[in-house]
Amino acid sequence: MASLGRYSFANQDGIYRDDVYAGNPSWKETIIIFSKNRGAVFGLLFVIFMVVLAIWGPNFNSYTYDEIQMTRTNMPPRIPGLEKLGIFDGTLNGANMYELKGATEEYYWFGTDALGRDLFTRFCQGTRISLIVAVISALLSLVIGVSYGLVCGYYGGKLDLLMMRIIEIINGIPSLVIVSLLVVILKPGLTAIIVAMAINGWTGMARLVRANTLRLKQQEHIMASKTLGSSVPSILFREIFPNLLSSVIVMAMMEVPGAIFMESFLSFVGLGIPNPQASLGSLISDGYNHMLMYSFQLAIPAVFFAILMISLNLCGDGLRDALDPKQRRS
Repeated sequence: MASLGRYSFANQDGIYRDDVYAGNPSWKETIIIFSKNRGAVFGLLFVIFMVVLAIWGPNFNSYTYDEIQMTRTNMPPRIPGLEKLGIFDGTLNGANMYELKGATEEYYWFGTDALGRDLFTRFCQGTRISLIVAVISALLSLVIGVSYGLVCGYYGGKLDLLMMRIIEIINGIPSLVIVSLLVVILKPGLTAIIVAMAINGWTGMARLVRANTLRLKQQEHIMASKTLGSSVPSILFREIFPNLLSSVIVMAMMEVPGAIFMESFLSFVGLGIPNPQASLGSLISDGYNHMLMYSFQLAIPAVFFAILMISLNLCGDGLRDALDPKQRRS
């Protein structure tokens, strides 16, 4: 909502002065509405925390994500300070594994895996991989879906009919099947996962943009632009697209947790990031294989993954409410 401007009011002495009775600019109202949603704020803070870990986490210690130490296998978590409280003190089944293995001066915050690799560093690296895959896939889906939907909605007619049938064919095949087959064909890896999810993930965005474009192109200012001879790209990206921006942002935000889940599932079933690289899904898969003896290897990445997914969905819900005109003051 734009500013309502300045108004003059008379005080009790009959003297007029200028007061500002103005609504906040749109972006300020968005921030205010978003900040009142405690769940969304928590989700945003946790996402920021995970991003910080993904970027700078591997620099917090001297270990690397692929460093193998066979003398330090399956070490439980040990964190300075907390060990004095009797938690994360390096004990497993009542025995201090750090003393048994002569590693009293070492600290593995999340423990180590079956090859002696530091799980905290691998967790940070895995979070980075998962976030990169999710964000790039969401951006590619946004670009493809927005362009496709704008063309469908603007031209309409037989072209729209043909293009929508293509979307229906793609949607008729389960997304997991398409992504899995593409990953197998392209061989598992970061690039293959991104390409596979981008090919399949844009249809929802295209449907949303098409529906809104069909509505907006009938408005007077769009028809006036056509009459004045504006080019089609100018009408699409300077007249129609700005009116879709809030819906597009929310849709893109909601696609990120889905992309992370898909990447993690592929890594869990062995079609994702190959060793020695890691992702949240591969860490959960490795921990699952040892959960009876070393439950911390599964519990830590699984808990963080679950909270991350919840946080992203909370952020998406909060952003949708903040950008929804119905949530604004009249």
